Parts: sequence; structure tokens; C-alpha cells
Amino acid sequence: MESHCVGESDGLTFCLARPEDYDDVMAISQNIYSGNDYLPHRYHSWMTEPGRVVIIARRDRKLVALESGLVVDGGETVIVEGLRVCPNERGCGLAGVIQRFVDGYIKKVYPTVKTKRLTRGDDPGPEKLSKFTLLARRAVLSLRGNSEGFDSFVSGLKDKLAVSNESNSSRPLVPVKDSDTLKALLLDTDLSSRLQFPGGAIIQDWQPLKLMESNLHILARRNLTWFIDGSGGKPLFISFHTPPYPIPFNGGSLRFNIDLFGTDASLAKKAVMAHFNSVKSEIQGLVLVHIYMHQTLWEDLKQFCEGHDTVKQLQNFWEQLFLEREL
Repeated sequence: MESHCVGESDGLTFCLARPEDYDDVMAISQNIYSGNDYLPHRYHSWMTEPGRVVIIARRDRKLVALESGLVVDGGETVIVEGLRVCPNERGCGLAGVIQRFVDGYIKKVYPTVKTKRLTRGDDPGPEKLSKFTLLARRAVLSLRGNSEGFDSFVSGLKDKLAVSNESNSSRPLVPVKDSDTLKALLLDTDLSSRLQFPGGAIIQDWQPLKLMESNLHILARRNLTWFIDGSGGKPLFISFHTPPYPIPFNGGSLRFNIDLFGTDASLAKKAVMAHFNSVKSEIQGLVLVHIYMHQTLWEDLKQFCEGHDTVKQLQNFWEQLFLEREL
């Protein structure tokens, strides 16, 4: 075995992924997530991310599968991501083989890990769900727009807020840029229950993290833009967005993800408008927007964002599932 390879099983050779494997990984990733695939953008940063393991599987030297795990929560949890299998091997049990190998490898390299967590955008059915504890479901509002109409779309949202008088309500929304302020806010012991965090975790672009100091370093690496309810010391709403990044959709598009925490619809509308406003100059070409939220907000935000010629709803109501099991 080559030095970067870490095991063999079921006719497969498992190796730690390297930068030079990029083209082979992309070759097995056709049509993943209907073109919303984040991995083309993130693959190279994954190669050097602290606590990250990326395993590829080869059969007869051909790359056939990949899975990654990120160790979080002070070493107690692994978030598994990036699972993919080459098209001609899908449905043959290969996904289970690489998942079992990665689980064992993570336990060997990080023996303190006790829990495996993941998020997924489809309901796998009762048989697969029975293997996990379902911690939470979040509603997702997906939009499709383009740069030509984005400014007018954001202006329209501002007008809607003004007409509804929600922009002048007693609970202002303010940006948070100071890391100490953000740390004090996120480590507040009753924040999770007050804002109804899904499964007691903050989910950043599909990565669920406990509200603990070691995870703040992970969030700090993500270059997030934060807004909070600024009406007092106990905010009722927090939101952030991940910088827009390229995806393969339609030959090349942008993906823009907004995560909302809290149940106040007025603050949710302000947050969505603020996040759109802060990135409107960065939007070029086609953009797919995904807004993740408490289920009670979905209908209000759908109505808030509709009615524009060039930014329209991309798909009907769907959910993000947050799952865990012992490792």
C-alpha cells in the first residue's frame, strides 16, 4: 500500500485524499445535490482543515467513493459530510462500506469521539431513520435569481418592511463584528432554549455544532456575517450567512446560504433583508439562495420574498434533518 493509504476492505483500497485527487473526485460527483454541490469549492480547503479527515476509496486504482468527517465539540463528535459514490456503483452497498471504514478510522485516530452527527436534505425513510436519533427538522426556503434583478429585489424587501411598519418596531437588528461580543452571546447558557436552537446546536451551512468555546474557532474560520436582535442583553434572534460560493448548477452559479435562529417573524424578515443587502454587490450571474429556519417561519418568509420578476421560489417546502447516533 502507498503511504497515504490507510486500509483495505471489500476489494477496496482506502486512502487519505490529497489535492491531486481533485479531478477524480469531481468525476464521480456528477449531478450531486442537483448541481448544488459545495465540494468543488471546498475540496482544497478540506485538505488542510484542522480536525478534518477525508477518505477516498479506489477499486483497481479507480476512485469510486469519498466520505469526510470533521471532529468537533472538543473531540467528542464527528460530523460526517461529502459522501458520494461513482454513478455506476450506486445502489450496490458501496456507501455503507466506506461509511463503516470511515467510522472505524475516526475512532482509531480520535478515540475520544463518541457521537456521529449529520444533516441531510431528504427523508431517508423509517428503516434508515431507525438507526439514528432525529434531533430536529428545519424548514428551507429556496430561491433562484440573477444579478440583474437582485438590487430591485432587495429594494422591494425594504419597501415591504417599511409598509408593514416592521422596520420601525422596537426590536432593531444589528450586525455583530466583535469576536468577544459574539463569544459572550453564543456561550450564554439559556440562548439555546430561548431561540429554540435545533437539537440544541447551531447549524452553520449544514454543520451542527454545540454551543461551546472550542467550536467558536470553527465558526470563526467560516468568515460569517452575523446579525442579532439588538434590543437588549437577551436577544430573541440570531442569524448569519456564509459568503456566496460557486457551484456547478446550470454550468456555473453561486450558492448563498442564510441560517436563521429564533421564531420572531418580524426579526426574520429584517434578517433576510439585511443579509441580502450585505451581499448584493457580490452577486454575479445566477444565484441559488437557501434560507434555513424554524418551521413556523417558512410561510411568512415565502410570502415576504415572493412577487418579484427575477428572484423566484426554486422549490416547494423542504426540510433539513439533523441526525445523530453513537459511534
